[in-house]
Amino acid sequence: MELGKEYFGPLWKFVSNSEITDIDYNGNELWLTNVYNERYKVSAAFVKEYLTPQFVEQFTQRIANVVSRQFNKCNPELEAETSELRVTIMHESVARSGRTISIRKTPPVIRLTIQKALEEGYCGRELLALLINCVRVKMNFVFCGEPGVGKTECAKFFSQFIPANERVITIEDTLELRYNQTNPGKDCIEMKVSEDTFGYAQALKSSLRLNPKWIMLSEARSKEVKYLLESWSTGVRGMTTLHTDDVRNVPDRILNMLESRVDADRMENDIYQALDVGILIRRKRREDGSSYRYIDQVCFFTRQNCENAIIMIVRNGKLEQNKLPDSIMERFRRTEIRDPYVSKELELMENRAKEEIMYEGEGIGRTT
Repeated sequence: MELGKEYFGPLWKFVSNSEITDIDYNGNELWLTNVYNERYKVSAAFVKEYLTPQFVEQFTQRIANVVSRQFNKCNPELEAETSELRVTIMHESVARSGRTISIRKTPPVIRLTIQKALEEGYCGRELLALLINCVRVKMNFVFCGEPGVGKTECAKFFSQFIPANERVITIEDTLELRYNQTNPGKDCIEMKVSEDTFGYAQALKSSLRLNPKWIMLSEARSKEVKYLLESWSTGVRGMTTLHTDDVRNVPDRILNMLESRVDADRMENDIYQALDVGILIRRKRREDGSSYRYIDQVCFFTRQNCENAIIMIVRNGKLEQNKLPDSIMERFRRTEIRDPYVSKELELMENRAKEEIMYEGEGIGRTT
């Protein structure tokens, strides 16, 4: 489904602006978020003149007609998706401030690059090399943080280091990972789930019959995490995101998602065996008022000699120790990685980036 300019009316100027990522109308005010993590309010004069009750009603009806859904007190939530947008509208019967509209852009691009990561303080070079090598040895990742902090973007960035011949299955209810488009030429199956017809649990079970090497679950939210852990225990590798403000809380968050106390007691050890790397992303504000994202915490989850452990490697954005757990080092050695803080892939991508800058600066059209 595609929605053109005629659907968005006065909102189109924001939808078509490549620097704006989120457009949020709360019933009275219009707020925008840009690629620099800045959030600001549009003038009240614009809202009063253009976002009239008549326009909001017309926009809602256009979206409802496109997806063939009713929108009323009995059906107070309306959602629509395009290849690059997700539109959510909440009825005034549940959104007491007035009918709300949220438009999130999900373009098929990886905004985070090696150059940006290093230049903007997202993480240091040693840590970046370590995490790339963790992908190379096929570790399981969980990306943590508050809503909107960039967990999915971080997962997209590190997923590009998965080899092209290793099949990746992505499982999402709203398409954001866009693995096929951001990693052209790689083996991938994108699954879109729906509560009514094809749920997360069913998708995870079905994916195991499709010969995956990696399973990427867009977000671990509920009981489906049980099936994700079970799939990882078969030797399939993966990545997922999780809402928490500390990597050390990950095991407890997962246990709380399980359906019963019996499942929780039985699977606590499985969590430490299945998970490998925890990454927490935070947002920090600079003195000039702007903000940036960075990797605040990194840990390894291990289970050795019948004991579960969380080994912190990064705290407050700083690498605490270079010495890694023996079980982690053994995995690097098996893949012939002698120094996990040095990455050939990182060096290769840095060289490519330098070449691109050189060609652009000289105005040369590069061919491959």
